Formats: sequence, structure tokens, C-alpha cells
Amino acid sequence: MSTGEHQIDIDETEVDDDDAYELDEATVEAILDAVDVADRDQLLVLMEPLHAADIADLLEQVSSSERRQLVELYDRDFDGEILSELDESIREEVIEALRPETLAEAVRDLDSDDVVDLVEDLDEPQQEAILEHLEDVDRVAVEQALSYPEYSAGRLMQRETVMAPDHWTVGDAIDFMRDSDELPDQFYHVILVDPRLRPVGQVTLGKIMASARAVSLVDIKEETFQSIPVTQDEEDVAYAFNQYHLISAPVIDEDDRLVGVITIDDAMAVLDDEHEEDIMRLAGVGDGSLSDRVIETTKQRFPWLAVNLVTAIFASLVIAMFEETIAGFVALAVLMPIVASMGGNAGTQSLTVAVRSIATKDLTGRNVWRFIRREVLVGLVNGVIFAVVMGIVGVVWFSEPMLGVVIAVAMVINLVVAGLAGTVIPVLLEKLGVDPALASGAFVTTVTDVVGFFAFLALASAILL
Repeated sequence: MSTGEHQIDIDETEVDDDDAYELDEATVEAILDAVDVADRDQLLVLMEPLHAADIADLLEQVSSSERRQLVELYDRDFDGEILSELDESIREEVIEALRPETLAEAVRDLDSDDVVDLVEDLDEPQQEAILEHLEDVDRVAVEQALSYPEYSAGRLMQRETVMAPDHWTVGDAIDFMRDSDELPDQFYHVILVDPRLRPVGQVTLGKIMASARAVSLVDIKEETFQSIPVTQDEEDVAYAFNQYHLISAPVIDEDDRLVGVITIDDAMAVLDDEHEEDIMRLAGVGDGSLSDRVIETTKQRFPWLAVNLVTAIFASLVIAMFEETIAGFVALAVLMPIVASMGGNAGTQSLTVAVRSIATKDLTGRNVWRFIRREVLVGLVNGVIFAVVMGIVGVVWFSEPMLGVVIAVAMVINLVVAGLAGTVIPVLLEKLGVDPALASGAFVTTVTDVVGFFAFLALASAILL
């Protein structure tokens, strides 16, 4: 089969709607086959239509040995954008597989913010390997960005900006951009600055192209204008972009002078990372990825499993307090897990909403009590509904009316406490400066288990025995 025919076969492969924008198996297999026989021409044909993000996905999906073979064969056609899209856990491995001259060519085409993102998590020797291939101006820009605090706007911004004096007209701006040889590959605004290089506004490219040459830039600048301090936390930067629907925003130093610009793609990447981080931490799996090795994944998960073991032992001690009660009424052992499980699930629901609301700054001191009251009432209503259900189950299953009463009351108590714990605990942790996503889960689970077991067994002791 010729190269062209192979490409047609892949393009005509039927793709399910659920798999839209994903690499299809036929493409992956064809690429790996080309790598296996070291057919560089075939590999280039197969890789040519792929976006940098798709190639990064491919490198993340294959094994370590296949990854090295692919990179070494693709080598001089390797695009710097692929490095930007790669997961940090395998980025170092790919950089080591590239020849120095290929790496140099790849990073030269990247914007300064992408280079910073590329090198900030690398070891010092690998950082130097990349920085030494940059032009002097670009190297200074990257090194200055690296001097800013980690996770700050200074690390997120790109130094390439398009600025204009605030007295210019549309014609002045158009002539400047046409004559410039160093415009960023992508930009959305022309930033207006005063004589001291302090941003005073910005104009969209659409407004510039739609206005007459004689129109002053100040007259068509955007009403919404936000400057970002260079030391601003990147999480707050992402919030500002989302809150005020920004496309780009100038970054200023301590003297309010323009030092860079942040664009929406970088801000949304931060927002996406924050969402992923919250989910991973709520599940107690740290910052793991699919490409992590067994030992790395084990180290990330072990502490949280250890914490859960301690909380489980604590809950078991509560059960041990009612050993005689359980021995006297064996049905309690059958129904106990139901009460605790329902409380744990209800607590997790409230916890997830609370952590997300804290992250998006929707939960504030002004509405926190209203939110807590709502979650408690939701727990109460759900508790009553399921109390009726479990009360009937208890009566029908064990022919003991009072057992139905015990589990019904315990269910109401635990679901109310779950709603309370799931909201109050993350709020308190946030006030104490502890990441709610990181620590709330263990506390909420402990509270619902302990309260569930204690309420159920204490009521059983008082009523049944």
C-alpha cells in the first residue's frame, strides 16, 4: 500500500461522536508501525496532519521505549509547541531524547511564557540546556520571569506585547504593526501606555480594523480594563479572566509599568489545572498522572490511605463501645454500614459543592451561613425521606418495629450532620489557610462514620435493650 493510500484509509476511518477530537486507534497503530520499522518518511506523512496537542497525547499514551523511538525518529521535525502541551511527568524524558540542535530550534519558536512553563519544573542542567540555545534577549526575559514567585502572574505572562502611546490614532497603530518585524504570533489587543509606560487602556484589533485611520485610539478603547500585578497569584489571575470575561490583560510591576501580557489561553489553562487539582485532592490521589511510575503513584496515595486507616480505627473504637449491644441484637451489625455509608455520601456531596464554591470565590462571608443552612436543611429533608424508607425496611426485614424507628432516627441525625460537616469543615480549613480540597475529605468521612455509628448504636442501646 502506498503512503497516500494509507493516509486515505485513516482519514476515512469512521469515528464515533463520543471519540471526536481524539486520536483514533488506526492512526496510533500506523504511527507505531512506522516507528517499529524506522520508516521516517511514512512517520512524517502520518504526523503531518496532527496538531501539537494530538502529538503530545500520543507521546503520553505510548510506552517509554516507544516514546523514545518515536522522538528519535521524528527528531528534527519536532515542534516546540509539542513540549508545551506535554504532561510534566514525561517532558524531561522527551527533552533528553532530543538532539541539542533539535531542542534549540524547537524552543526558539516559542513565546516567552511557553518557554518559562517549559523550563520552570526541569532540573537545573536541563534548564541550562534550553536557555543556552535562546537568543540573549529571550534568555534575559525568561530568566527574569523565573525570578518571580512560582504560580505568580510573572511566571504566566509573555513578554511579547503590542503597545502604543495613548495619543496615537488608528492609522498610527496600523502603520506600526505593518512595519514591525517582531509582533507576537497571537495577540488580541493593542495596549495604550502613557509616557512612563503605564497601561491606561487597550483596544481590540477588531475595533482598530473597523475604525477610520484618523480616529484616536483613546476614543475606541475598551470600557473593561484590568491590570494584573506581576506578583498576583495565578489562581486569582484566572478568576479575574473568568469573572470579567477578559481576553488578555497587561501585567504591571511595582511601579505600575507594563512588563508583559497574559492571554486567555494561559488563564484558562490555570483554571483547568485548578479544577483538576481539586478533583484529585478530593480523591486523595495528589497530583498523579497516567504516566507516573508505580513507586511515584504509591508515594502519592500512601499518606491518604494512612489517614483513612486512622479514621477507620477511630470509627471502630466507637463500635467497640457498643459490643454488648451488637451481640444482643445481631441485626444492628447488618444495618450499621447503611447509616454510615449514607452519611458519608451526603457529606461528600456537600463537601464537593463547598470546595468548588470556595475555589470560584462564590462562597463568601456574606453568604456562608445561608449556604450552611441550605445544606443542613437538604440533609434534613433527605434524612426524613430515607428514614421512612429504611424504617419500613427495618420492620419488614427483621419484623421489629422499634428497629425501624432506631435506624430512621439515626439516618436523620447522620444526614443532617453530614450536611453540616460537609460545609463547615472546608470553610474552617480555608480560614485557617489550609487547602480545603486537600484535607476536608478525611475529616468529613470521620465525622459521618463516628456520628452514624454512635447515633445508631446509642439509640439501639436505649430503645431496643
